[in-house]
Amino acid sequence: MSKTKTHLDRLILIPTDYRWDEMVGLLKLLGYESKAGGKTGGSRRKFINADGHIISLHEPHPNKIVKCYVLRQIVITFKERGIL
Repeated sequence: MSKTKTHLDRLILIPTDYRWDEMVGLLKLLGYESKAGGKTGGSRRKFINADGHIISLHEPHPNKIVKCYVLRQIVITFKERGIL
C-alpha cells in the first residue's frame, strides 16, 4: 500500500486525533506547496498545487489536532477534485 493511500484511508475515517503534521504531509504527497501568508496571516496557511488550486487552512494551536469539520471539508474537496 502506498504512503499516499495510507494517509487518504486515515483521512476518510475523520479521526479525532488527526495531527497538523499529518495534514501537511498528505498535502505535500499530493503535490501541494505551503505558501507563506502576509503580515496579518496569523495561523492561516495556504497550500497550492501545480494547477493553482488553493486549500486554505487554519493551523490549530496550542494543540496540533485538526478539527473534524476541517477533515470533512478536505474529504469533500478531494472527492470533487477526483483525488478520492
